[in-house]
Parts: sequence; structure tokens; C-alpha cells
Amino acid sequence: MMNTLHHIVIVGGGAGGLGLATQLGHKLGKRKQAKITLVDAHLTHIWKPLLHEVAAGTLNSFEDELNYFAHSVKHHFDFQLGRMTAINREQKRIMLAPLLDDMGQEVAPARHITYDTLVIAIGSTANDFGTTGARDNCMFLDSRAQADRFQQQFLNMYLQAHALPANTSLPPELNVAIIGAGATGVELAAELHHASHEFARYGLDDIQPQHVKITLIEAADRVLPVLPEAVSAAAESQLKRKGIHVLTRTKVQAIHAHHIECADGTRIPADLKVWSAGIKAPDFLQGIAGLETNRINQLVVTKTLQTTRDSHIFAFGDCASCTLANMERPVPPRAQTAHQQANYLVKALTAHIQGKALPDYQYNDFGSLISLSEGSSVGNLVGNIHVKGRIARLMYVMLYRMHQYALHGLFRTLLLWGKDQLSKNASPTLKLH
Repeated sequence: MMNTLHHIVIVGGGAGGLGLATQLGHKLGKRKQAKITLVDAHLTHIWKPLLHEVAAGTLNSFEDELNYFAHSVKHHFDFQLGRMTAINREQKRIMLAPLLDDMGQEVAPARHITYDTLVIAIGSTANDFGTTGARDNCMFLDSRAQADRFQQQFLNMYLQAHALPANTSLPPELNVAIIGAGATGVELAAELHHASHEFARYGLDDIQPQHVKITLIEAADRVLPVLPEAVSAAAESQLKRKGIHVLTRTKVQAIHAHHIECADGTRIPADLKVWSAGIKAPDFLQGIAGLETNRINQLVVTKTLQTTRDSHIFAFGDCASCTLANMERPVPPRAQTAHQQANYLVKALTAHIQGKALPDYQYNDFGSLISLSEGSSVGNLVGNIHVKGRIARLMYVMLYRMHQYALHGLFRTLLLWGKDQLSKNASPTLKLH
């Protein structure tokens, strides 16, 4: 009787999960030392830190997406389209919801996938903290579909103004409010400011850039509160120079159809509202299969990224809470964290299936870079070195190229980079459809 290959199932095709599947495919799948399966609820992948550009229309998501099926064939792993709903730890299987088409018709029934080792990397969603009206009146940027939806609404505002009669007396205004001045909120505000000028350049000038009122609202005492104060100050200074209204120490109490109500009674008019304050793991993870989770639904893991109640289930990235011995708080939910953990798991999972002791995961903080749109970024690097301007922007761009390199290798990454440069010169710099 032939021995079946050890089956590693990775749920979640974000930067971490896809990177891990790609590396394991080459290290174990290609050599027939294990079977690797990646599960995701979507057919394509886009790097999540780009979603603010998709929302503003300065990036066409269809040009930068990666197809899981095509990628899996090239990199020696299997792909299964599906959304995990439950885990059966005794039988070592995950349950997937039925596949539905855009009309709600069933394409494939509910099914299950068995595993020997399970890795959960399903990322995070926005945490609205139960704020009144947030779910009904705000948009979120958790996925490409949500970013595309915001971009379409943003464009529609311009098309609506463009269709007004020529004798309209008052120039149209567009009020945009962004709740949360973390990385996503700050980057989105800067990108929308840039997009407003691009709309005017392409003839949609009925809403002039000066009539696009962008308000960035933060409950903490400064923007980018988790980053060093010098970086925060540099970012806020650039945002204000762009004409973006920055409100700190401002708590949002309720969100209505056409305005935001603050705790101090202030009302902020808003046609488009985006929530970008805080994250949590998806709600269905809370207590799933009896595994330990925290108050924001993250799976609690050990220093080897194994869940505390099942050594055959690993979790990493934003959906996992990992507190190391030398740290008071869990490692931060950043892209660099997921990347480091994916690299670690390539070694750890190889040891795991061979029955060897696992090395301990170690986190290294290489700093953070924040994009402030074309030609400008701010950030801090290892050793508390602060960078800004075009040098920081180049370093920010290189982060995405490094992500592509991890997935495609050097030659294909150079081809993609060249394609992007040609597309930038041959196509509109703004998505106008």
C-alpha cells in the first residue's frame, strides 16, 4: 500500500498565505515531499496595501491581479476556490460553503477538505467597534470588491456633476470623510487628493479640486499613532499642505447618511464615508472548533505559530495573536509581519512534517513606510532612521516589487515592472470606468 503525501492546507490567499503556498510548492510540492493546497474565497489576488489606490482609481485592479489557478500550476501546489465555514479537528477536515454565482445560484455544493496540517491565514476586516450607523453608511476597504465599489461611487459623483446643466449657479462640492488616521486612512486621503486633480485634467472638472473636501478623523492625539512622532508629524504636515482637513482627538459617535456626528457635538458633512479605524479577525473565527481566540477574534498562537489547543493547526498574519517572550504586546498586524511569518513557516512546517522540533519564531521590526501619493512617502527604518520624499517613495514602491519577487522570481518581476511602466505611459493615469 502506497503512503499518501502529508497534506498541508493553507486557508487564505493574501500576501502571507499565497507567499507560503508558493514557497512550500517549490520546497515540498515539487519534490513530492508533501501535497500543498491553498484555499481562498476569490479567484484572484491583489496586494492589500494597494487597495487605497484601487479605491481612488489610480490603480486598475484588473491589471495587477494574480489568478490563483494559473499561479498554482506554475508553483507546484493545488488551489481550491471556497470559503471556510468550520473546522472538524477530530476528523481533520475543513468545511467550505457552497459556491454561488453572481445571481445567487449554486455552482457547487458545500464540501470538505481533509488535512494533516492546517494553516489559517485569512487576514482581518475593519473593526467598527459597534459605532451607530457605521455598517449602514460607511464603506470599508477590506477587499478588492469593496475598493472597486468605492471607486465607482467616487467616479459617479464626478459623472453626476458633469451632467448638470451649464447654467447651474453654485459649483458642486464633494465631501469625503475618512474615519481612522492609521496607514490606510492617511494613504487613502492623499490618494483621493491626487485623484481629484487627475479628474480635472481629464475634463471632469465640474468638481474642481479645491471643492473636494477631504476630512481625516482620528480619535488619538495624532495621525499614525502607532508610528514614531516624527513620522506622524511629517505625514500630518504634508496632508495639511494638500488641503486635507485633519481632526485628531475626535471621537466619532454616529454616522448618518449625509454627515458624521462626533462625541463633542460637531457635525461633519460627508457624501462618501470610509471606515479605516481598527481591525479584527473575521467574526466566524471566534471560538471556532474550540480553539483559543481573543476579543478581536484572533487565534491565539504560541512562539511556533501553532494554535494553543491544537499543534496541527497553525495561524499567522492579521488573524493570529502571537506574543513573544521579549514583547509586552502581540506582534503588530502589518504586511511585514505576515511576510516574516510565512518565511518562518516554510522552515517550521518542513520540520513539523518530519517530526522534528520546531524553531521559535522571531519578529524583526524593519520600520514602516506610508505612501502620500505620487512622488512622496514618509516612514521610519531600522535604527529609528526617518525618511521622506522621493527616497521614501522609491522604497515604498520597492516593497511591492519585493512582494512580486517572492511570488514570481526576478525575471517575471522585471517583466511586470516593465509592463507597468509602459502601461503608465500609454494609458490614463486614472481609472475612468
